[in-house]
This record gives sequence, structure tokens and C-alpha cells, in this order.
Amino acid sequence: MGNPEGENLDIDMVKNTMNIRTYPDAEREKLYDKYKSLIETDKNLDRTLVSFQANKKESFYKWFKYKEGFSSSLVSYFLNKYHPKPGHILDPFAGSGAGLFASRDLGWNSTGIELLPVGEFAISARIAVERIDPLKFRKQIREFWNSFDLEKEPLKKINHIPITEGAFPHENEIFLNKYLNHCEHIDDIDMKTLFRFAGFCILEDISWTRKDGQYLRWDHRANKSWGKIPFDKGKIWDFKTAINEKLKQIGEDLEPDRFMDLFPDDMDEKKEKGNPPVLLSGSSLEIMPKLEEKSFDFIMTSPPYCNRYDYTRTYALELVFLGYDNEQVKNLRQQMLSCTVENKDKIDKIQKIYEDINKSYDFEKVLDIYYSCPSMQEVNDILADLLKEKKLNNSGIPRMVKNYFLESAFIIFEMERTLKPGGFVVMVNDNVRYGGEEIPVDLILSSFAESFGLVVEKIWTLPTGKGNSSQQMGEHGRQELRKCVYIWKKV
Repeated sequence: MGNPEGENLDIDMVKNTMNIRTYPDAEREKLYDKYKSLIETDKNLDRTLVSFQANKKESFYKWFKYKEGFSSSLVSYFLNKYHPKPGHILDPFAGSGAGLFASRDLGWNSTGIELLPVGEFAISARIAVERIDPLKFRKQIREFWNSFDLEKEPLKKINHIPITEGAFPHENEIFLNKYLNHCEHIDDIDMKTLFRFAGFCILEDISWTRKDGQYLRWDHRANKSWGKIPFDKGKIWDFKTAINEKLKQIGEDLEPDRFMDLFPDDMDEKKEKGNPPVLLSGSSLEIMPKLEEKSFDFIMTSPPYCNRYDYTRTYALELVFLGYDNEQVKNLRQQMLSCTVENKDKIDKIQKIYEDINKSYDFEKVLDIYYSCPSMQEVNDILADLLKEKKLNNSGIPRMVKNYFLESAFIIFEMERTLKPGGFVVMVNDNVRYGGEEIPVDLILSSFAESFGLVVEKIWTLPTGKGNSSQQMGEHGRQELRKCVYIWKKV
């Protein structure tokens, strides 16, 4: 794709999406008026490109359906548009590594931060794939099954947490445990990683569950409660068939004439790949304050949205597969950027992080920017009123929204600090609505960025926004929300 010609967004149409209000919106309107000239529609951006869907052509995403984050093609698009000369890129919410590998393939050195072990394991598997000899992999498959002992009792078994108990048919769980125990006998660490990853990829196929929004949906045959309409998932694969098909798929895709590069259409053959991606494990709130100042040329990321989506529930099967117990899963949930109603305040913990590295002044600066943002305080006040009037379907929403933006302010401050002059931040995020009230995430976060010294270059919107849920449409009508990619520059 070439550079977009940026079509001006219909201002009346956008304002109409903000005018139907239950409560005063003076500060949000002022903020919109401030940035309206920078809001433009990019016809090249669509939901496929901005979401995981464009990754479906890549071999890795055929193996493991990771639905969070953006596509590799989107990374190429914005790097070529804003910073075609390779440098060092950071993704503070790396997910399964789409941004890290796509930029690496364009000659960039890439560093990612990821909290969720699911993403970490996926990235480690991608690195292992690149080092494995396809012939040796096929040979290992034969040796694996030739030495597989069906009668041997596994020494280690998956320890379920309450929300995954009973997820697998009994025979499938028996074979899964035996398979994982047998994987431990593989000496080559990359080979072991890829064999374990094959089992990781089929968990949903062999279970009674399906990922559905922010939770696992259970087939009625699992004898769990399922609501008014029983859910029938359809075919549940037996473990032996599923794992054989997955190993076969991976083996075939590793063949030189069939293996698809992460960037088959956009790669410039003259560009050399950068170094292997560097992954920092943990929370960006803890790691970014410790990174060196002015160390990145480009930051591109898609943080968790402020939409109550709980990754620890969606990927619960994968987490127990990786050995996480119930307490560890709960801890992961609390470490995430506040995007679920169960997240508790982190401000005391964040304060200690800054105090321990003698940056209390930075901590106070971020707090001051957050509390001096009129539109942010307007949102907080309105949500508090909606809660009092019992117009919110969960009492944790005001706390979640407040903490989401407060924590995001710290992330944005650190983006500015670690970015080199002339560098860019590209952030993919969605606006949200609660109790009929729009929360302009794009505008508030951009105002934070500007307060910290970044220049808001553009707020690109997708041609089609996001509508209300069916429940909200019945009460508030269809009000389309902007789906955006923000561009901030450090001068």
C-alpha cells in the first residue's frame, strides 16, 4: 500500500456521535474542538489490517490463533510511512510478537515487553521455529512416536484452576498429560519448545470450550451451567488426531518452498533482517521507568483497551498448560493495565517503583498531568454519577476507567522519555462507551501525550467505526465510536 491521502472526517458526523448526551460534555467537546483538525480517515486502514485478521496468511497464525493486537502488515505500513530508515523499535504490549518480528524483518532491532505468559511462549516458539532444521523436525516426530509409551503414567499433570476444571474430555486430558511428559525427554531445547507449542495450539480444539469475547464458552456436553440457550461447539477433536495434524501442519509449513515469511508481500529483499527480537518479561509499568532515556527511534503498540476484556480468562486453558495456578493467574490479572472491573488500584505500587529508582519527581509530574486534565475529570465525575443512579451494569466500571487512564499516563510519560528526538509513537486503540456516555480515549490519551512534550501529528480513523452493543443500542440508539491509530512525534 502507498501512503494514504487522508480524507477529512465529516465533522458534523463526528460531532453528532458526541452530542446525544445524558450529562454535560463541555470539557470533552473542548478537547474534540482542539484536535478535530487532526482527525482524518485513512481509507487504507480497515478492521482486517488493524486487527489480527490480516495475520491469517502467515504460517504462525495458522498454527496458533492469537486474536489480540494488530497485524504485521500494519507495522510495515506505518514504519514505511513515518520512519523508513531502520532503527530500534519498542512495543510495550508485545502480545505474540507481530510488531517485533515484522519490524525485525524490515531491518529493525526490536524490543518488546509482555506480561501475559501466553504471548511470551508464542514469541519463544517463533524464535525456535527460525532455528529448527525442517528435516530434523520431521525426524524428531518419527522418533517421538516410536518411543511414546501409552501405558506409562505421567509424572506431572496439568493442575486446573476453577474456571478450567473439566475443560477436556477425560481421554483427551490423559493423552495431553502423557504427551507433555514425553516432551521432557527431547534434548534440543528449540525442538522441545516447538513440540510443546504444538500441544499448546490445539487446546481449544480438544476441549469443551471456545473463546468468546472475554470468557470461555462451554459446550452443553461438559455438564456446566450454560444459560438459557445450550451451546453446541460441534466436533471435539480427539487428542491423537489433533496433535498429529498440528505437527504435520507445522512440518509442512517449515519446508523452504512452503514456509511463508512473516511479511511475504511487503518485504524488501534488499533489506537485511535486524537482530532477533529482545523480549522483556513483565509489566510495562514496572519495566519502562528503568529503560534508558532516548533509546528508541519508534514505538508502536496496541495496549489493552478500556473494555473490560480479561485476557487471563480468555486464555485460561493456555495458562494452566504453562503451569500457572489459580493464585498466579489472579496475580497476573492484577498486574495487567487496568482494563477489567476486577483490577485494583496500583498507584501505591507505582509510587514505590519510582521511589526505588529515585524518580519521585517524575511520579508527581504524571499525577499532576492526570488530575489537571479537565476532560478526564469530567469522565470520572459522570461515571461516579451514573453509578449512584444505578445506570452502570457493574460498580467497578468507574474505578477501572479512572485507573486505566492513570496507568496509561505513566506509560505515555515513559514513551516520551525513552523516545529519541524525531521518533514516533504509533498507538492502536478504541474509544468506549459506558452508561451511554462516550469516553474519547483517543483525545484524552493524546492530550496526555502533548502535556508530556509529544506533538500530536494525526489521529487516523478507520472508515467504519464501532457501534453500540445491542443492549446499548436499545437504550441510546446507534452512536458510532471512532476506531483510531494515533501518531505522536517527539521533536
